[in-house]
Amino acid sequence: MTQVDFYILPDTTLDARLDFACRLAETIINKGYRLHLHVEDEAMARTLDDRLWSFRPDAYLPHALLGSEQADSVPATIGWQAPAPDETGTQALLNLHPDIPEWFSRFERVAEIINQHQAVLTAKRDCWQTYKKRGYPVKAHQLGSQANRH
Repeated sequence: MTQVDFYILPDTTLDARLDFACRLAETIINKGYRLHLHVEDEAMARTLDDRLWSFRPDAYLPHALLGSEQADSVPATIGWQAPAPDETGTQALLNLHPDIPEWFSRFERVAEIINQHQAVLTAKRDCWQTYKKRGYPVKAHQLGSQANRH
């Protein structure tokens, strides 16, 4: 059964949420998982793509937009559309979309990031309740100001 982890940030900004998403993606990939980052739309996918190139000046996180030529050869993909059902080897989902994608259960792990922005809080509270109602194991990770140094 899919394990769901919620990372709760003290910050209110989209920038803080994206910065943490980059660090979390790096951690997930360094643990050997193949990762898909799911976002709301193409504009957000391109913003996250740019952020992954520059979030650490001393490192590079290999990634590509879902559907691009490079998508099969990198450990992380970014998309706003559903990955193809036959996409092999992707074990983790980092969901930055306000809603839970219908196909989330094909992943071993799902990560959700909550910050203190009201729209995110409301959306992710609903997600938490949905996962719990469906019987998925859900863990909360309350991160303090030190989380930004992950």
